[in-house]
Amino acid sequence: MRAATIIYRREMGTYLQSIVGRIVGSLALLLMGVTFQVFGAKTQLSGEMLQQFFWGSSGVVMGVSIILSVRLVAEDRQTGSLLLLNTSPVRDVEIILGKFFAAQSFLALILAVSVYIPLLIKSEGKITGAQIFVGYLGLFLLGSATLAIGVFASTLSKQQIVSAVIGAAIVMLMLLFYQLSRKLEPPVKDIFAELDLWWIHFQQGFMKGVFNLKDAVYYVAVTYFFLLLSVKTMEAKRWQ
Repeated sequence: MRAATIIYRREMGTYLQSIVGRIVGSLALLLMGVTFQVFGAKTQLSGEMLQQFFWGSSGVVMGVSIILSVRLVAEDRQTGSLLLLNTSPVRDVEIILGKFFAAQSFLALILAVSVYIPLLIKSEGKITGAQIFVGYLGLFLLGSATLAIGVFASTLSKQQIVSAVIGAAIVMLMLLFYQLSRKLEPPVKDIFAELDLWWIHFQQGFMKGVFNLKDAVYYVAVTYFFLLLSVKTMEAKRWQ
């Protein structure tokens, strides 16, 4: 996986050194702070304040994840860099993993910097470090799943705007599964509810500081599924 490591370093360097990466990171931190001020001010209870922070931050994480990921393959295809990679002895899985892990690392860096916000809540109220950890684990897993969706969307078009629209549409569709399940009958109702990207697995679990293994497995499975689709799409386009 040496090629994946090289690609990872290149993409990570792009995030850290480019003005776009800095703007996205700063904007994400600003929005997380704003959501905390807006939604956290609705209650004086520290536990509910922490939940509201994670509630607002989850939307920021999903939006930022789409922005970070849709350029990864589309930009290289547009500039011709992907053609060079495809004609070199680099496997498609190495390209996808190198780019995905770079975006995931940058997202983790943003989340790490933002941890001061819940620590302020902890210093003023009765919440535990475990609640903060579980909430951030949920944000990271949710973000990873959204990044994988964005990477897949990026393999479908060389136009970044088109890829962003496709990625956002897939995320929105998966956010509507729970609402759709409420209009259905079992067992289809239960299937759609468990496929939802946010309501069941984040709001009912991680956001409240409750860790359920099935929620973590769900996000890992979604991430794996869309990364696999990305690799297969790359392989199909390689032979076109």
